[in-house]
Amino acid sequence: MKYIVCVKQVPDTSGKVAVKPDGTLDRASMATIINPDDKNAIEAALALKDQNGAEVIVVTMGPPPAEGMLREIMAMGADRAVLVSGREFGGSDTFATSQILAAAVNKIGVDEDDIVFCGRQAIDGDTAQVGPQIAEKLGIPQITYAADIKVEGKKVTVKRMLEDGYMTIETQTPCLITAIKELNEPRYMSIGGIFDCYSKPMEVYDFNTLKDDPLIELDTIGLKGSPTNIFASFTPPQKGAGEMLQGSDQEKVDTLVGKLLAKHII
Repeated sequence: MKYIVCVKQVPDTSGKVAVKPDGTLDRASMATIINPDDKNAIEAALALKDQNGAEVIVVTMGPPPAEGMLREIMAMGADRAVLVSGREFGGSDTFATSQILAAAVNKIGVDEDDIVFCGRQAIDGDTAQVGPQIAEKLGIPQITYAADIKVEGKKVTVKRMLEDGYMTIETQTPCLITAIKELNEPRYMSIGGIFDCYSKPMEVYDFNTLKDDPLIELDTIGLKGSPTNIFASFTPPQKGAGEMLQGSDQEKVDTLVGKLLAKHII
């Protein structure tokens, strides 16, 4: 039994955001973090591992420095990691990325009692497309927006959080689940985990490792092959500081109305 978690190292959007002339993010000049929704997917896999002893494998596509992120996740409790890294993969959009990650998961192997986990979406793209596309490539059922997960043998029951309520869905393994922040509270690295993470195995899948996988279309990967074209990318202007009004409700209303009148807004 395996739980395979696909994660992404993303720019810390709370800090400096840099954009290259071609419209892509200048990731080398930006601080990076584990994508927040992916941390919920990691915690979901680790919590289920605590219950049934399954192996947790974490997979990411990125440059060699992404190894540090994978070691951090192994310090949280993951058993091994796979880094998918090659210049040929650079600049891939969601369509290309899902092919590459699906091929990596396919190489790891998806058995009849396995589950693939992804975060709902990445904060640098906010598309929520890669997880579902991986499931389609692998030909397995998918359940998105998971707010609660129960696994009993091969039966998986997921409560999905929607805008207007909840939906409960049952499926069978193997399947893919995308996690949202309401699912759980991700754990921290442990002291023992930090000591052990560098002794845990980590493989690197480069272009030559995956290029012959039938799930990859070689003419639709990388920046040149990606069907998505970026029209423009820019850093939004910084907004001015807000103002907190003090006093009773009536006093705050009177103050606000006075300010709006002075600016001729009302």
